[in-house]
Amino acid sequence: MGRNETTLREDVPRPVIAFGSEYPDGHVIAPHHHRRGQLLHGSTGVVLATTRHGTWMMPPQRGMWIPPGVVHEVQMLGEVRMRSLYFAPEAIHGMPERCQVVGISALMASLLAEAVALPAEYELEGRDEALMTLIQHEMRHLPSLPLSLPLPASPALAARCRRFLRSPTPHDTIDGWCEALGLSRRSFTRLFRRETGLSFVAWRQQACLMAALPRLAAGQPVTTIAIDLGYDNPAAFTTMFKRVLGASPRAYLRVS
Repeated sequence: MGRNETTLREDVPRPVIAFGSEYPDGHVIAPHHHRRGQLLHGSTGVVLATTRHGTWMMPPQRGMWIPPGVVHEVQMLGEVRMRSLYFAPEAIHGMPERCQVVGISALMASLLAEAVALPAEYELEGRDEALMTLIQHEMRHLPSLPLSLPLPASPALAARCRRFLRSPTPHDTIDGWCEALGLSRRSFTRLFRRETGLSFVAWRQQACLMAALPRLAAGQPVTTIAIDLGYDNPAAFTTMFKRVLGASPRAYLRVS
């Protein structure tokens, strides 16, 4: 991801290596995978990662965990300034086997800033090694954030989900989806939860959030976004946003 890092990040004989990168709005990194696990952290812009299992969206000041071997495509929404950590598989025991968006503590943000300033082959004794060891410990304490959108394997249901993502709205109903798919309500709810791990209502909320975040990060008014997504008023959108993410839209994206 920039600076001819593809070979470096795999082959440097260190358990953790770090790089800083910058990308223009709209830049896409084609599907690829790493032998190492990866932690992304963006200070600006929104990063969208897609795998065959779903989509993950990383707002500014948050992070994203991508396990070793997972094929993923990355898209930049806005100008992105990013730091990346790459972990040898033996250095990340206990980390999730699927992608996750995670919170980044002030300590971890400081550690990331220090890590990218180190040479790729940093000293294995003293401060450099201690810093990277502390990063490995902190990795296991990063809180997971509800910013993923799993996609079902069932072709008909997956097609319906992708169509919804092109124009998400809080007003789509289970009954409407049941009718379109020719399923009973009970069959639909069981299938949807089995294939996504979420209820339909929770998945619908996630889709609306993920449609809103890039626009919020770009500075668009909350009122405009709420109306475009089909909410009756900005207060209803803000209430949903706070219930899921624990803060108002503006507070959530405010740089600390």
